[in-house]
Amino acid sequence: MTTARQIVLASRPKAAPQPENFRFEDVELPSLQDGQLELKVRYLSLDPYMRGRMSAAKSYAEPVPVDGVMTGETIAEVARSEHPDFSEGDLVLAQTGWVDAAVVPGKYVRKLNTHGAPETTGLGILGMPGFTAWSGLKFIGQPKAGETVVVAAASGPVGTMVGQLAQLAGARAVGIAGGSEKCDFVRDDLGFDAVVDHRDPDFAANLKAACPDGVDVYWENVGGKVWDAVLPLLNLYSRVPVCGLVAQYNTGGFGDRDRLPATMGTILAQSVLIRGFIQTEFAGEHYDEFLAEVGPKIADGSISYREDIVEGLDAAPQAFTNMLDGGNFGKLLVKVS
Repeated sequence: MTTARQIVLASRPKAAPQPENFRFEDVELPSLQDGQLELKVRYLSLDPYMRGRMSAAKSYAEPVPVDGVMTGETIAEVARSEHPDFSEGDLVLAQTGWVDAAVVPGKYVRKLNTHGAPETTGLGILGMPGFTAWSGLKFIGQPKAGETVVVAAASGPVGTMVGQLAQLAGARAVGIAGGSEKCDFVRDDLGFDAVVDHRDPDFAANLKAACPDGVDVYWENVGGKVWDAVLPLLNLYSRVPVCGLVAQYNTGGFGDRDRLPATMGTILAQSVLIRGFIQTEFAGEHYDEFLAEVGPKIADGSISYREDIVEGLDAAPQAFTNMLDGGNFGKLLVKVS
């Protein structure tokens, strides 16, 4: 029998996740059955949506049960196969959760294809975060040449892609990031037209100065005070794809004050389109199109990205907690093996 290391949700966090909310376990994997794969996990993706899965509140997906393995997508190597489409040594993407090995049905696994880019991009710029950016911008944001696109969390894996795709569409990209190092990266490495530090006491005024013609598309990853600064700048018929609200994840989803009256007033006065989405609604029909369009641009360097890789499965809980507070720099991955 193969022994696997796994991390389960020991209790539901009341605010920011703490070490006691997680538990490490060693378990024996079940025997391999027809149609199944035994996987050895190489990389685990850590993403903000996981905080919502730790809560029992109603959401777009079922919560992780207490004592259940933490959810998460991984890059894994096929160690043994009882499925005709997979062979030992194949690299695959799988929803194994926070584990170092797993037995899974082959029908829920797909082979990794990064079009020549490093394998880790399959969990980042060419994975769920990259596809989130591409699909939300293509089907909701729809930037046009000459428009201004403001991107929250611009140094992260989603924001990185949003700003660069906006520029490829001929729009002006304004990034919002936290701290001088991240702002320098967004401006100098990614080539955004402007960047504003949300930690600056004059953040709202600085954002207004960076957007003299207002905001046509606002990519919402954050909420909170960032939304407060963007709201009065939204132009007539502006579009707001909403894919995350990280400022509210540790506050029970309500934030520190009621922003609804001001938001609704602006929606009415400026005919704003605000559309929440989960990337899975577009994935079935458009994921191959995304890979074909963006993959070569990643491989040849015309789209840039950054990764933040921590070592060892045991590092996952602390790395995840740090990420929710902005402690990561780029797509956060755990190198498991």
